[in-house]
Formats: sequence, C-alpha cells, structure tokens
Amino acid sequence: MSDKVQYLEITDAAEGQRLDNFLLARLKGVPKTLIYRIIRKGEVRVNKGRAKPDRKLVLGDSVRVPPVRTRDAAEPAMPSVGLQRRLEASILYDQGGLMIVNKPSGLAVHGGSGISLGLIESLRQMQPPGRFLELVHRLDRETSGCVMVARKRSMLKYLQELLRKEKQITKEYVALVKGHWPSGCRLVDAPLLKTLQTTGERFVRVNPEGKSSRTAFEVLETFADTTLVKARPLTGRTHQIRVHALSQGHPLVGDSKYGDDRFNELSRKGGAKRLFLHAQSLVIPMPEGESLRVEAPLPDDLQLVLQSLRKPNLAQPDD
Repeated sequence: MSDKVQYLEITDAAEGQRLDNFLLARLKGVPKTLIYRIIRKGEVRVNKGRAKPDRKLVLGDSVRVPPVRTRDAAEPAMPSVGLQRRLEASILYDQGGLMIVNKPSGLAVHGGSGISLGLIESLRQMQPPGRFLELVHRLDRETSGCVMVARKRSMLKYLQELLRKEKQITKEYVALVKGHWPSGCRLVDAPLLKTLQTTGERFVRVNPEGKSSRTAFEVLETFADTTLVKARPLTGRTHQIRVHALSQGHPLVGDSKYGDDRFNELSRKGGAKRLFLHAQSLVIPMPEGESLRVEAPLPDDLQLVLQSLRKPNLAQPDD
C-alpha cells in the first residue's frame, strides 16, 4: 500500500491520454475497480479539481493520486542478456518517436496467454523507467520481421490512423507457399471472419459475413513443389495473408494452424522448421512529408530453406 499522496505531472508521453487509462498504466497492481472508485469519489484531482475518467490530460497537468492499496504482484520478468543483445541488434530504425524492430520468430509481440515476456515488455525493460513505448501493430508469434513501436503518444496516434486507411502504409511480406501459385492471381479479395474457439484460440476463415479483406500477391520464384511469393496486405485483418493463401489452395509452408500437416512434415525434413512468413519492409509517409522505407533482411533460417530449394536435384531417374 502506498501511504503517501502522489502528484504526477503529465509529460509528452502521456499527453492526450484519458485519466483512467493513465492511472491504470501507472498504478500497477491496483484493482481496476478501486481506480474508478477513487476517481468517482473525487479523491483523484487534476489541477486541484475533480475530473471524470474520460478527462483528456494535457501537457503540464498535475494529477493528485491518494494512498492506494496494491495487490501483491511479481516483479516483471527481465529479458535475458542474450535476448537483450539480440533485440538491440534487431533495431532497424529509431528516430522521431518511432522505432522499427526486426522481430525474431518465436517471440510474441506482447505477453499474455501464458507468455510473461514478449517483445514490448522486453523493450520496456531495456529502456529507462517511465519512458513511453507502445506497439503500433502486431505480428504473429512465428512471423519474423518489421514491427513498429511508438516512442511518443502523438506518433502512436498518427500511425494507427494511417493503418486504418487502405494503402497509407505499405507492408510487404515474403512467404513460401505449397504448390505453384498462378502468376495471374495477383489479388485475393475475400472477406474474413474471426471466431474464438472454445480453447480461446483465434481462428479466421473466408466468410461472406466477415470484414472486407484484400491482399496483393506476386510470384518471386518457383520451385519443384513450392512458390516464393511477395504478399502485400491492403487491409489489416488477423492472419490475413495465411488465410488468403489457403483460400487459393496454397497454404504457407510451416503453418501449423492453417497449413497442410503432411506437407509441413515433409518440409521440416527439408529444413523448413517454422512458418515461412517474414515482414520484409515498410513504407511509411512521415508527418513531415517524407517517405520512410525500412527493410528487414530475411533471417538465416529462411535463407537456408531457399538455398536448399535452389540446389539442383542430382538424383537420376531409373532406366
């Protein structure tokens, strides 16, 4: 329990935030119901006056917080030294309130569902306390590549608004799919419906009742029984590339949720040990008017898969 009144000054990082969200983020371990109770009773003051939960805070505001009782909470997990070094080496861009990280495959973007430490928690632990750091968007755990992280609330709002508008931010992925993707199939326009299974797992399928979803595809290289494609999602739906590829009869190699299990097993023997999907590049119109392009090199494990596929088959057919 904090036995002292706190006075919190609003800085750039919290400007524009709602009062309730600001307190929820700052008072870790304090029950949500208690936070709303002390606001309702007028024990929380903004510039010495009562305030409602949806009060938008401005730079320089002084927020009075009364003594509050916290739950016993475990200290946040610290990323290992190895992970910290890996993430430091994975920062592709870090200027003007925006950080872009080349997320490793296998690392969730945030904790939850049994995961105590994700990308954003690790990055926060590596920053000085109190610094603003928020995910702008998400990547699936097994997908590698470019992830945007905002260092300023104003940048977070700006980028999220761009993401709501089709074609404002260009995202390009590379994926390896089963079979030979038809060169004439350059756009998949199919509505996607997201459902929650009894296990709590998200599952997405093409359904006329779903949200409008569009992905552009381009063939990059064709192999014996797979195709390397470039995928550019024009909308931002969950599992969009994976489900749109499946809808054309070409699931992604290594996709344990939507893929072909038998084909995935054969691919593993050939070196493809995880989902072959990589967020390769971002093109972002920045607030000052310039266009920012950032690229994440293809990870070594995926490069090895392609090298293996490019090797000539030396086996000769029987006479």
